[in-house]
Amino acid sequence: MEYSNSQIRELIEEYIHSERDRKILCLRLIDGVVFEKIAEIMEMSPRQIRTIVHKSEELLFKHI
Repeated sequence: MEYSNSQIRELIEEYIHSERDRKILCLRLIDGVVFEKIAEIMEMSPRQIRTIVHKSEELLFKHI
């Protein structure tokens, strides 16, 4: 099933409770920003970003 960007954003808002993690996941899933660029924006390492994205995706995908 295909989800619109607004539907994805709603799901992220509902199930991801950390503001930082919501922003990271929106940048990745909705805006298509690469891990390295997100790391620059968030002033974190790409490895930290990958970990946050993967854990957040697991949590989010349980509900869809």
